[in-house]
Amino acid sequence: MRYFVAVAEELHFGRAAQRLAMAQPPLSRAIQQLERRLGVVLLHRTARAVTLTEAGSVLLREARAALDAVDAAERRTRRAAAQHPGVVLATKAGAAGELLSNLLAAYATEPDAVPVEVVLCGPGEQEGLLRDGRADVALLQHPFDTTAGLDTEALHTEPQVVILPAGHPMADRPHLSMTEVTTLLDLPLPRWPRRDGSYPDGPGPQVRDHTQLFQLIALGRACALVPESVGAHLRDDHATVPVPDAPAVTTVIAWPPHSRSKAVADLVRTATRL
Repeated sequence: MRYFVAVAEELHFGRAAQRLAMAQPPLSRAIQQLERRLGVVLLHRTARAVTLTEAGSVLLREARAALDAVDAAERRTRRAAAQHPGVVLATKAGAAGELLSNLLAAYATEPDAVPVEVVLCGPGEQEGLLRDGRADVALLQHPFDTTAGLDTEALHTEPQVVILPAGHPMADRPHLSMTEVTTLLDLPLPRWPRRDGSYPDGPGPQVRDHTQLFQLIALGRACALVPESVGAHLRDDHATVPVPDAPAVTTVIAWPPHSRSKAVADLVRTATRL
């Protein structure tokens, strides 16, 4: 699987062999053996190019998921063997702060509570940590994060607000619509990085975290739609205006469906009870 993924991503046997620190002939033989075992052609080979077949494209997706699962299993196994195993909880920095604080305090009172390591992430990073085994449980937010393939429990749903500079002409409005936020405001929305690290096209500034975003807003360079709880802890140089027709944000606690950790189960039960 690792050999095939390397060839499928490089689309070049020489580069793939170099990446795998092996000679090219055994790599070619391994791919041929894989094709014979599956009974399909995975790669079209010519003198000038290597391309994926439809079957090869499917296997690339599945192989990546399988290898991620193996890596996650290794990490969780090593952590379980630690002298004092705990739970790693991933959450986006600046999100669900009060909920997280209450959860940690309530869980600490449980008779079998274990240490909880909190990993504060950039936007979208907590999902990746959970899927690849670096975290045991995560707080995710719909509609921003993807929970496909994970077990979840919904904890809290809240409306969104737009954050503006305190002196903005619309800062005193009782509410704004999504249309007004996206077309009438003279401030652009920020551009958050995609999972591959690239940024979508658009007029707004590129941002990596909430600290950077809030400073840009205070300087009058951007506005932002955020969950109401995020807007409740801002400085005096910001203003928040409700946006009633913006999609509601639901915070969920998520964990791998195959998890059999009692500590994770206890943490989830505490969260749902809160």
